[in-house]
Amino acid sequence: MHTNKPLVRKELAMTAVRTRPALSNDLARAVVDAALAAARETELRFAIAVVDESGHLSAFARMDGSGLMTIQIAQDKAYTAAAFGLSTTDWHEFVENDAQLAPGARTGIDRLVTFGGGLPIVVDGQLVGGIGVSGGHWSDDVKIAEAALAAIPTATAATAATAATAATAG
Repeated sequence: MHTNKPLVRKELAMTAVRTRPALSNDLARAVVDAALAAARETELRFAIAVVDESGHLSAFARMDGSGLMTIQIAQDKAYTAAAFGLSTTDWHEFVENDAQLAPGARTGIDRLVTFGGGLPIVVDGQLVGGIGVSGGHWSDDVKIAEAALAAIPTATAATAATAATAATAG
C-alpha cells in the first residue's frame, strides 16, 4: 500500500527549503503601466520589461515604433538588476573600476548589461524583481525606470485594495 508520507524528516525538510519574496503579476503590470505613462511624456519609444526575483519575465510592453533590439535589451537589463540587486548603471561603475572584470565581464557573463536602464525592484527591504527599460539614451531609460519604481507604493496599495474588495465581495 502506497502512502503519501514525506520521505524526509520534517526537521531536514525545513532546512532544505527556502522561501523568497516575489512580486505579483499585478504589481509587475502596474510597474510597466507606470513606465508607459512616463514614456508617453517623451517623444521616445521604449520597451519595458519586469522580471521576478528569479529573472523570469513577468510583464512586458513594447511601444509602437521602438526598435527591435529594445526588446532583448530591456529584458536583459531587468534580468541583470534582479540577478544581482544592483542597477545596471552601478554595474558599469563596478566593472570599470575592476581590472580583472573590465575586459571579460561584458562578454563572459550572459545577459549582463552594464549601462543604465535596469533597476532592482525592492519592496519592504526585499529584492522582488527588476525593471529594464530600453529605447533612448541610457539616461532616458533610467528616468523611465525610476518613474515606474516611484509608483510602487501606490501600485501596492491599489493591488491590496483590489484584493480586499474582491474578498469582501465574494
